Amino acid sequence: MTLREILSTAFLFLLYLVLQILLVRNLVLFDYAFCFIYIACILLLPNETSLTWLLLIAFVTGIIVDTFYNTLGMHAASTVLMAYFRPLVVRTQIDVPGMESRIEFTLKELGVGVFFRYVFIMALLHHSALFFIEASSVSLLIPTLIRVAASTLFTTVSIVLIQFFTRN
Repeated sequence: MTLREILSTAFLFLLYLVLQILLVRNLVLFDYAFCFIYIACILLLPNETSLTWLLLIAFVTGIIVDTFYNTLGMHAASTVLMAYFRPLVVRTQIDVPGMESRIEFTLKELGVGVFFRYVFIMALLHHSALFFIEASSVSLLIPTLIRVAASTLFTTVSIVLIQFFTRN
């Protein structure tokens, strides 16, 4: 990566975290759909990022969000889980011929369908882990599944719209 790409990625990382902590934190639809756009920090990292760095960045991102949400590691655990499965999802879901190592995870590069599917699967992994850790009871299965589905859709649409309206 060039210095410009590193600075651009770091800026977007900080922007998504600040948006999550200051603005999106209060954005809840019908007490079921929560928006967690901070996961885009991990989703939009370059493909050449090693798994070790990916997990470390995911952990730091989750801990920062946990600090402001007062959730004691729930976001860190679910973000690390999502980052761990990211290479597998990329290998199985994204088929860009000739660009195995240098894929940019943007709406412009992947196209709407592939990008939406990638973000949806990763958000589903993250939200499933997050809400099932939070519920910690089988008696809350139906409300938890509703939260997972609604929040996954809300987060996916939000990230796609943000990508749609940015210059990338």
